[in-house]
Amino acid sequence: MNTLDLSGAQWEKSSYSHPQEGECVEFARNLAPSGIVPVRDSKAPTGPALLLTPAAWTDFVAFATQ
Repeated sequence: MNTLDLSGAQWEKSSYSHPQEGECVEFARNLAPSGIVPVRDSKAPTGPALLLTPAAWTDFVAFATQ
């Protein structure tokens, strides 16, 4: 199984997050050249992260901004 080292990830909170409503999403874009975009719940920074391909990240953002 391949894993992605997230120790150097520079996490950014999504501008669409609503911490008062419990919706806090963070992502990291600095893991090039892999292109993978990790996404996590900012309330659980040591918890799991979803690893999205660039195409899946584009679809995720398009859905979230509808």
